[in-house]
Amino acid sequence: MASVYDFVASSLAGEEIPLQRFAGKVLLIVNTASRCGFTPQYKGLEALHRELAPRGFAVLGFPCNQFGGQEPGDAKEIAEFCASNYDVSFPLFAKIDVNGSNAHPLYNYLKAEKSGLLGPSIKWNFTKFLVDRAGQVVARHAPTTKPDSLKHEIEALL
Repeated sequence: MASVYDFVASSLAGEEIPLQRFAGKVLLIVNTASRCGFTPQYKGLEALHRELAPRGFAVLGFPCNQFGGQEPGDAKEIAEFCASNYDVSFPLFAKIDVNGSNAHPLYNYLKAEKSGLLGPSIKWNFTKFLVDRAGQVVARHAPTTKPDSLKHEIEALL
């Protein structure tokens, strides 16, 4: 059976990261952007990450510029923005596409596993996929879902 652990993604620093590195953790995989109305969710994502990481949880951020051009920066600019504005410590990956013919294979898998209200395509920044310790997608949450509202759902998987 396929899982998120079958994929590889590039870090913001350009290192190829096998997602197998996160095996056994509960994950919240989020497509992010620095100039979006939902950008302040970085604060909530970071709070969840810091509080629950010791119990086997991680947020994985995937910057994406497909929605309103709201992530125009390069890797260095994204890293600096996230560090200086939100003190982000969770892993951030290289900017990717989440829809279309150039969509990252991880996102094709995530969308196939959990379709959204309006179909499989990602509709906007900060769509959230919750993954259990076995690497299976258990839930998909809309961009409007605040990170702190997911705490009980995450804790149930820990």
